[in-house]
Amino acid sequence: MTAQPLTASRDLSVAELEELSHELRTKLLELCGTYEGAVHIGGDLSAADILTVLFEYGMTVDPDDISNPQRDRFVLSKGHAAVCMYIAMAIRGFFSYEGIVSSYGQLDSAYGMHPCKVQLPGVEASTGSLGHGLPLAVGMALSARHRGQQHRVFCLLGDGETGEGSVWEAAMAARSNRLGNLVAFVDRNRQLMTSMAEERVVFEPYTDKWAAFGWNVVHVDGHDMAALVRVVDELPDPDSDRPTVVVAETVKGKGVDFMEGNLAWHAGSLGKADLERALTALNTAFEASRTQKENV
Repeated sequence: MTAQPLTASRDLSVAELEELSHELRTKLLELCGTYEGAVHIGGDLSAADILTVLFEYGMTVDPDDISNPQRDRFVLSKGHAAVCMYIAMAIRGFFSYEGIVSSYGQLDSAYGMHPCKVQLPGVEASTGSLGHGLPLAVGMALSARHRGQQHRVFCLLGDGETGEGSVWEAAMAARSNRLGNLVAFVDRNRQLMTSMAEERVVFEPYTDKWAAFGWNVVHVDGHDMAALVRVVDELPDPDSDRPTVVVAETVKGKGVDFMEGNLAWHAGSLGKADLERALTALNTAFEASRTQKENV
């Protein structure tokens, strides 16, 4: 049976995407308020806009046809941001948000603290050990090349994990194999678990490193939805010969003022008072941003 063609992207405006990203952050906070353990909330909030633009706009996917060979693939290399990915997928229609909340982190749950492709259909790769996602994505992109397939493979990395040698081996292999169908996004929030990134590893000049490995490099504000949409719209054709990396400057804890840039919120849980405070801060920041744009 011939696979049905997929639509390249959904026709959503920047404002609609911003609303969906705000919904993602709201649901993330609400889940953190119901789960008794710690959630990697800081890095989830920094990646929310990237995941929204990919699942809602950029990727060729159909939640009702998850095995279609023409679909784009997505690999969450920073596997500790699984909650953010689950919620982005739920909003897109892969499964229900209520299902995530009811079983997240429980034994044998499909919604583990790191994603598992065996447990959760629609997840393309099991990840969590940092530095492994890009090598997996390279393998997927190379396989697509050999099969004559035209889909893209997207991979989201944290900047901290790009201190791993496996990332740069994969970067070199991607350029050597001319994988223009591979697109990596780096969540460049400049924080590690217990320190600022540059205190432990000298990453800068960061974009120059990727360029030196032969990648097409795009530098963008990872919280500017209009800019992220332009990046997606301007990606080279999948049959081009250079992989693309989008270095997205982000803020850990984005949207919640007392979490932004605060190392204490790499991971944590929210009691009732903290949840109310976080939701108030999130809604206030969102409304202020929307009002500012309306007045421009």
